[in-house]
Amino acid sequence: MAHLLHIDSSINGDLSVSRKLTARAAAAWRAAHPEGTVTYRDLGRNPLPHLDAENGLARVVPAEQRTPAQEASWKLTEELVGELQEATTVLLGLPLYNFGAPSVIKSWVDHLIAPGLAFDPATGAGLLDGREFLVLASRGGGYGEGTPRAGWDHAEAWLPHGLAMTGLEPRFISAELTLAESNPAMAGLRGLAAESLAAAEREIDALWVPANA
Repeated sequence: MAHLLHIDSSINGDLSVSRKLTARAAAAWRAAHPEGTVTYRDLGRNPLPHLDAENGLARVVPAEQRTPAQEASWKLTEELVGELQEATTVLLGLPLYNFGAPSVIKSWVDHLIAPGLAFDPATGAGLLDGREFLVLASRGGGYGEGTPRAGWDHAEAWLPHGLAMTGLEPRFISAELTLAESNPAMAGLRGLAAESLAAAEREIDALWVPANA
């Protein structure tokens, strides 16, 4: 049965563009998979613990040597990888914070990089390939070629590398200049912002054919 894993990460609540994009995509997915099931995780409201000196070695020490904190961390990794294993489609909301991915997404990725769960330690082969992985990205500014800050979007460039060991291959749908409506200094870019958002929405709407179409 088709199963969707829907993950949000923005801290901006109803003002979040990435949340609006993932919600639109989730609705389109449900329309195409009326018998499908959904798991939802909100990293913005319920962040995962970052790896630290107490729990961070859980993925590299033998099971029998894990401390209680490491064992709890490993159990969380099993839960997170399990969510991906069950999913046929993954939606991830990816806002851009200070030119990079939110730290809660970095923590999510760190938890996933686990031998025997996300990749084969003997061969290095990823174990989470074969599922649709869509990243709905939002950027407050513009970072394309020819702009003053071209290349400053380090989130979209990093994520495929961060997840490379797992076999997950993200496809990005992005909206940029999302701060134009609220930032007077960007007022002249509001037309371009609207065009970027509309293009992202059209791409989302074309992802799946509704079951009753």
